[in-house]
Amino acid sequence: MKGIVQYIKNTDLYLVTLALLCSAYGMVLVYSATLNPVSWQDGSTRNLVIQAAAVVIGLGAFVVMSLIDLETMSGWWKIFVLVNIGLQCLLFTPLGVEAGGQRAWLNLGITNMQPGELGKLLFIFTFAAHISEIRDHIKEWQGILVLGLHTLLMMGVIVLTSGDTGMAIQYLMIAVIMLFAAGLPLRWLAAGGILGAASVPVLWNFVLQYYQKVRILVLFDPSIDVDVSRQTTYGKIAIGGGQMSGQGLTNGAMTQQQLVPENHTDYIFSVAGEELGFIGCMVIILLLVLLIARLFYVSFRASTMFSAMLAVGIAGMFLFQTFMNIFMCVGLLPIMGLTLPLFSYGGTSVITMYAALGIAAGVRMREKPSWLQ
Repeated sequence: MKGIVQYIKNTDLYLVTLALLCSAYGMVLVYSATLNPVSWQDGSTRNLVIQAAAVVIGLGAFVVMSLIDLETMSGWWKIFVLVNIGLQCLLFTPLGVEAGGQRAWLNLGITNMQPGELGKLLFIFTFAAHISEIRDHIKEWQGILVLGLHTLLMMGVIVLTSGDTGMAIQYLMIAVIMLFAAGLPLRWLAAGGILGAASVPVLWNFVLQYYQKVRILVLFDPSIDVDVSRQTTYGKIAIGGGQMSGQGLTNGAMTQQQLVPENHTDYIFSVAGEELGFIGCMVIILLLVLLIARLFYVSFRASTMFSAMLAVGIAGMFLFQTFMNIFMCVGLLPIMGLTLPLFSYGGTSVITMYAALGIAAGVRMREKPSWLQ
């Protein structure tokens, strides 16, 4: 009991409280989004129980990860890169299953797991350790080259094993945010942006599949593929239909008729917009902004560069995924299959997010006392 009390005193209660508020709000939205018994034969209660179980497991992961001092294992980061690659390659085995048009899931019997979600945490750990190892050369071209190859290696593995370009882009943006926080000069980031823009024709002709190209093109001309554009169009209509205060929980016309596909996962923000209106959407944004701001604060207070990079990477993961999901729901970005952190339905995603917050809480618990800074 003393140990529990001591842990509660030392852990970051702000992170825990904000995460639980997000999860509670998200479960209410998931319940409403899956209420229609025609489309969801198992019923919304079952989905609610599964989501609640994921949150409980996630809290356990939070505690475990906060107690592990990852700095003691940072010297083994190359081994963890190989572990991450091996995890992704399991998709080539009979365990790999297809869902949503992509073979990005592992069938574990009782549930499916998306290795890319766990891989994000492994990537943040290995990239933070790599940056910390070569921190004296971070502004030299040799250092930038090896860090770039580290990022491109993992992006390539993701694309080759699952074809999930959305997940690969997440790895890239996490790396960019971490490099910026590590002090990489803006001229190098600008050069990387120019190089990325120059590679667009190659990506379009040789990397992107037909359905991925269509998802981009329908943003400019919905008539190209009505079936693909319908999801984005209905998502925008649902948000607009809620106006200021919404149509009422469980009363959203498009939500309850299941007109917006994947409204309990990718388009949970549209459910909030239709049923709880502008006010409901702003509450979501406020909670996530507070959570992300707290993560950046933790990184600022970190005692070592490695710990700071860990917290920055986690903050970047939350920031980018939030930005991409909301912009996808309002039709400003193509459909990429990115969930809204802590709000969307999905066990792997929820547990991963809580584990990530646990890592950040561990950084907070091991920061230097203010009088030493």
